[in-house]
Amino acid sequence: MAGMSDIAFFQTDASDRLFAERISGAADERLAVVLCKVAEHVHAVIRETRPSLSDWRAAIEFLTEVGHLCDERRQEWVLVSDLLGTSTLVDALNSDRPEHATPNTMRGPFYRGDIPLMEHGDNISLDGIGSVVAVTVSILDLDGAPIPGARLETWQANAQGFYENQQPDLQPEHNLRGHFLSGKDGKVSYLTIRPSGYDVPKDGPLGDLLERLGAPLCRPAHIYFQVSADGYETLTTQIFDGDDSNLGTDPLFSVKPGLIGCFRPDATGKAALRLDVEFRLNPLPQELCS
Repeated sequence: MAGMSDIAFFQTDASDRLFAERISGAADERLAVVLCKVAEHVHAVIRETRPSLSDWRAAIEFLTEVGHLCDERRQEWVLVSDLLGTSTLVDALNSDRPEHATPNTMRGPFYRGDIPLMEHGDNISLDGIGSVVAVTVSILDLDGAPIPGARLETWQANAQGFYENQQPDLQPEHNLRGHFLSGKDGKVSYLTIRPSGYDVPKDGPLGDLLERLGAPLCRPAHIYFQVSADGYETLTTQIFDGDDSNLGTDPLFSVKPGLIGCFRPDATGKAALRLDVEFRLNPLPQELCS
């Protein structure tokens, strides 16, 4: 029989350390380190806030509800990560770029990689509903030199705040999506419509919780872009409408300096508005280019 001195008894002020000792011999050391840090912070929150048993049961029920809303069509845990700011934090820590490089953002759930190649000047608004915008994108290196042949993908919500794959019966296939290659001058030009902002899903447990807390849930209007070119890091980013009143309260924490655009009157007569965008790509490390 083990001696009483050999037993590490549970103590409230050292509960996380006791858990860490239990997995100290784990074969996956990295996983053990991460899980111990999670336990350390969770236990610290519990000691600080001292939830009642009913409070803790309510927390477990919330987590259970989130799990019930996860299937092949919806991932509520991704929404939890997004709205707590943790998705953006992970992305930021993994896409640290030089000061002059365009900031990266999360790609979001509405991306499609099956858009056919289009010609410069094409209109990606296939239903023609909305205020027409002429977009010119300049794709440059960090020194401002053009990058020809870069692949640019773009997608956006319509003037009512819905993506085409949210409304397959109301919007044409591939509506407000484009795939282009930059010219010798590094530019891509096309027509679209001015997008609207939209609410993140509020019909689940997290939306309900944040609404009760008064948290803002409306995304400012934006257009998504993904740019890739040989020898450069792929850029996934968003350009936000500078006139949107929700810029300072984006629930996904994606608004960054350099990502706020300006819709100006278009003088060419091709559109009501124009939007000029400049992206500067960060080169890949030399060893990854060989």
